[in-house]
Amino acid sequence: MLRKRQALRRALGGFEPEVVAGWGANDVIRLLGDAAIIRNRPKLEAIIANARATMALRDLGTSLPDLVWSFRPRAARVAMSQVEAPSSIPESAALAARLKAAGWRFIGPITAYATMQAAGLVNGHLAGCPVHDEVSDEQARAALDRDA
Repeated sequence: MLRKRQALRRALGGFEPEVVAGWGANDVIRLLGDAAIIRNRPKLEAIIANARATMALRDLGTSLPDLVWSFRPRAARVAMSQVEAPSSIPESAALAARLKAAGWRFIGPITAYATMQAAGLVNGHLAGCPVHDEVSDEQARAALDRDA
């Protein structure tokens, strides 16, 4: 998936929901013909639906980043050992449920947890990972900036 990121960015309107939300059946057909991206009709249709759901959130006064950050775990988590790396947490399950209620498709607790990791809400690095502490420090700084 990471190797296809640039092709996906190009094919999916720079990942801008304003662009993708306006797409329809002809755009799905166009995307299905693009060998540089993942060509799965239900997932492509979900991308368009998710862009529309994102725009609907905005219309209700909620941005997607604000919604995602509202599910940031408040309690500090104990550093994970090699054995106990979770694939989801209660907050990611709650985020996935909220996004589904808002009309999102192909979202679940594991995908929501990966999003939370990528956005810096949770530190998914194991305790023995060389960057674990660096990520934790950056996470704390970002939380202070965000809450200010």
